Amino acid sequence: MALRSIYRGLRRDNFLSSLCTSCSSLHSHATSFGFKEVREEEKSQMVGNVFTSVASNYDLMNDVMSAGLHRLWKERLVSKLNPFSGMKHLDVAGGTGDVAFRILESINSVRNRAMRDIHDDSLLEETQIFVCDINPNMLNVGRKRAEESGLAGNKSLIWVEGDAEALKFENDSMDGYTIAFGIRNVTHIEKALAEAYRVLKRGGRFLCLELSHVELPVFKELYDYYSFSVIPALGELVAGDRESYQYLVESIRRFPPQEKFATMIAEAGFQKVEYENLVGGVVAIHSGLKF
Repeated sequence: MALRSIYRGLRRDNFLSSLCTSCSSLHSHATSFGFKEVREEEKSQMVGNVFTSVASNYDLMNDVMSAGLHRLWKERLVSKLNPFSGMKHLDVAGGTGDVAFRILESINSVRNRAMRDIHDDSLLEETQIFVCDINPNMLNVGRKRAEESGLAGNKSLIWVEGDAEALKFENDSMDGYTIAFGIRNVTHIEKALAEAYRVLKRGGRFLCLELSHVELPVFKELYDYYSFSVIPALGELVAGDRESYQYLVESIRRFPPQEKFATMIAEAGFQKVEYENLVGGVVAIHSGLKF
């Protein structure tokens, strides 16, 4: 009797164990990490490790990989945003502050010119630019850059650790939303787009700058060679990290093409969705409005 009882207990434990394993597999879906297929719950940690690794050399590597062109691309992004004094803006995956600093500079430049010509108290209205990033190391780089630029005490810059798929901001609270070179790293792009739509006010603008897809045959061959042969080697030489930059080029190829991504933005609720290719599609700026 005792042996039968033990046997039944073992069978029950094995059944429960297999049931738990089955449940786990039912709720664990595969997603891409570069060219690898990984469980969804693993991707955010793996991406986090990549950006923890590259944080200290992030801006330097952007300059090296793009020959400084990323600066012009970000300027174009900000010009399309058309920022204004007193706006509440959310820059997601912008930990190093590169886009946020440009937005603040643009607002201050316009405000200073206007105040020389007219006296309007609305020009003194407080601007709030929230720099949101899931990686604390990237935020630390941004804060350090702010200190070096004399912006450490600027009340317009607000640093927030947060997830693009679950933003800690109220509905209809932002005038603008930007994300530069970040959305391809989220696990669920559609969730990030839904969150962008949720936090924007009516009339608010969504703008995404992202590495995209080149279609011109000869240029595509050159770009593929540069991506897979040169960029990882530069990562190893400059940042001592080949694997992170191998992931970078693989993640670009797994990101939806321009038309598909535009459709995803429209499906999230945005209207007047459009995109602009830069350098033949090496990067694209997608935009949409919340009505």
